[in-house]
Amino acid sequence: MSTTERPLPRTGVSPVPVTADPGRPPRTGARPARTGVRPAVLAGLLAALSVVAGDAVARVFPFGPHHRAVNDLNNQFIPFHAHLWDLLHGRAAGGLLLNWQSGYGTAFLPDLGTYLTSPFAPLVALFPRDRIDLAVYVVCVLKTAVAAAAMTWLLRTQHRGRGRGWAAAVLGASYALCGWSVTEAAYNPMWLDGLIALPLLCLAGEWALRGRRPLLGPLVVALAWTANFYTAYMATLGAGLVLLVRLALTVPASAGVRGFVRGYVRGSARVLARAAGRTLLGIALAAPVLVPVFLGSRHAYPGMEATFRAAGWADVFARALPATYDFFTPAVFTGTGTLLLAAALAFHRGVPGRERWAWPALAVAVALSFQWEPAHLAWHVFQTPNGSPYRQTFVLAGVLVMAAWAAVAHGWPAPRALLGGGAVLTALAAAAAGSPLRSAWSLPLFGAGLGAAAGGLLLARAAGRGRRPGRSVVAAVLLAGSLAGQAAATTAYADRARLGRLDDYPAWGAAHGARAAAVAAADGWPAYRTDPGRDQFSGNDPLLLGGEGGAYYSSHTPAVLTRTMAALGAGWTSRGRSVQSLDNPVTDAVFAVGARVRGTAVARTAVPPLVTVRPDADPGRFGPSPFRNQELLLGARVYEDPVGGVCRAGTGTYLWAPDHDGRVRLGSRGPSVRLIGGRPRYRAALQPLGVSPGGAAARVVFEPAAPREWRLGCLDRERLAAAVARLRATGAVRVSVTDDGVRADLPPGSRGTAVLAVPRTAGWRCDGAPASSYLGLVATPVKGTTVSCTFRPPGLRAGAGAGAAALLVLGGLAARGRIPVRFRHVRRHRRS
Repeated sequence: MSTTERPLPRTGVSPVPVTADPGRPPRTGARPARTGVRPAVLAGLLAALSVVAGDAVARVFPFGPHHRAVNDLNNQFIPFHAHLWDLLHGRAAGGLLLNWQSGYGTAFLPDLGTYLTSPFAPLVALFPRDRIDLAVYVVCVLKTAVAAAAMTWLLRTQHRGRGRGWAAAVLGASYALCGWSVTEAAYNPMWLDGLIALPLLCLAGEWALRGRRPLLGPLVVALAWTANFYTAYMATLGAGLVLLVRLALTVPASAGVRGFVRGYVRGSARVLARAAGRTLLGIALAAPVLVPVFLGSRHAYPGMEATFRAAGWADVFARALPATYDFFTPAVFTGTGTLLLAAALAFHRGVPGRERWAWPALAVAVALSFQWEPAHLAWHVFQTPNGSPYRQTFVLAGVLVMAAWAAVAHGWPAPRALLGGGAVLTALAAAAAGSPLRSAWSLPLFGAGLGAAAGGLLLARAAGRGRRPGRSVVAAVLLAGSLAGQAAATTAYADRARLGRLDDYPAWGAAHGARAAAVAAADGWPAYRTDPGRDQFSGNDPLLLGGEGGAYYSSHTPAVLTRTMAALGAGWTSRGRSVQSLDNPVTDAVFAVGARVRGTAVARTAVPPLVTVRPDADPGRFGPSPFRNQELLLGARVYEDPVGGVCRAGTGTYLWAPDHDGRVRLGSRGPSVRLIGGRPRYRAALQPLGVSPGGAAARVVFEPAAPREWRLGCLDRERLAAAVARLRATGAVRVSVTDDGVRADLPPGSRGTAVLAVPRTAGWRCDGAPASSYLGLVATPVKGTTVSCTFRPPGLRAGAGAGAAALLVLGGLAARGRIPVRFRHVRRHRRS
């Protein structure tokens, strides 16, 4: 025990007074024991080395030929980090408010707040642009290390002056290496910010408990919620539960049941009010990011509605074992040593009775809440997520680690306690034996880890009693080694399993570089757009490769973009959240796409400017045919109806079959193309089949069979050229773009409606008034020879106002904290 800290009450674990306010420590003048930096650094190194070792064993990027580009990592997150790289280097089209590169112009602040506001994200700018995959990997490993360090610091804070530093480091690393981290968050970089947020928010709870750091607490909350609001919400719930337990441990055992209830209610009311106030203040500080994110979600295309189904308990227990993988069960593995200590806590007689049961009870309650639908919804902001339904599992991992630390902080558990904990883990392994989720390595690794952990803990106990202190080193090696081995094995197993079970996308390679170079060479923005191509590497190729295309994939994909592009024949994946580029000359004319990349070749064509003038303010409404909808938006008839099921010779043949999943060709000998359809998850795009040869050779052949719904359009290129010429003649003579809008100079005498080739998402204003919609595009009445349109994401002003108010409150708290200090200085000066 530290000599600078007063003895703890028998029933408590915190130097919090057991009087009226358990949140305000006594003014003894004693300095609190230092938590120590070395254990935190050690934990970070152990966690990082374990992850790297697992990836190296699996020969996964960057240590071998197997890539890690699964699911949304390369489809969504890496392209957004690539766009951040461009922003930081001054090479992006757009700024913090408006992204000109995706979806023909979309809001960027909601995406920034969802994917890129982590304080670690800007580190990608230190890497070369063509090594963006490596940059994101390094950031993920660094986040894992920081999570381990943060948890270690929290553990040392909860029990100041107690427990060995190296033991806290091993437990902190086991938290960062939990199954949720290495199997799920490993390819969701933003989730790893939640892994860091939980110990930081629990630390803020400790400060509220002790009445300390009134300014730093809200700043920590603001940092967590800004970095990733989704996992920060879960971490905040978890930190609140931990604070309730910590409050219960401050009431003395001598109080009795009635005294405990009275003391707990009296003290907790003040502490919880203090903690809630600091939390709300921190969230308000993050409001400039949070409010636009929230409203961006409200304007997004709805996507999939999932239904929660609780996992089987055998599968739940199996996920506590090493070397398991599954997408729909809670990955609660934290290392056998941690689980052994957490299970042994209830049998550890050196721990005060209330604490001996409080942490296990909290762990059980949290685990049960995962399986109960109302609690499941509460954990996930009252909506079952599309994907893994156990995204809050890191909270349970954190609670188990805190329980394990409580067993260590009061002295190493005796053999009897370890025997009890071992019996619990043996029962857990037996219950998991029938689950198909365990691999051939799961039980052997679990058994080996259990033996190593038990041996290490017994050696540590012997060393702590003064018998052969050198055994402490052996104990540390056994505990750290068993954790690192199990975590590395779990990481390697998950690396390989993900590649076989999830969608994967190509990592950056020579083909990416060649197409990016072609896009850069063809760039002419804002005179015209350059689309990186329909043959996509990811759902966000414009961000990854450059250009200003129609493809866009985000949680904030605007509903107006999806519906407008779908009406024109565009395809999608992810139930409408991932809109694909549309390779069609009519839509290229509408959206001013003057250069289109196919492979590494660039096709150029004359197109209207970004701002055109239309004679009618209301052209009508979209109908069921994408060909008629394109003509309506273009303002001219350019498609012929097929005669006898075939297009006239010399016209372009375009097929619309949104639900066809198979191949299609023009004629029996023509080259075939692959369509991926099947609504609502997939929607095949309107597909060019080539120039019609006429006759029987112009018939469309489907494989394996024709879908129930399909249409054919026959494009007359001469009509299209005439329509484009008219729009060019009456369109803007000069267009300039900024990070938040467009300014266009029109020909003298222009009359009608100015149409900006940008989806009319919420937030657009033109010439001082809200923009109108022209078949889903931004429009405004022509009032002169200039048109000026600006974009402000919905919620930016309200969020900025809330953030400013919170900042004023924080400033007031800072000033109030300084005034008494100054008065004390004045009084001391007068006495002298």
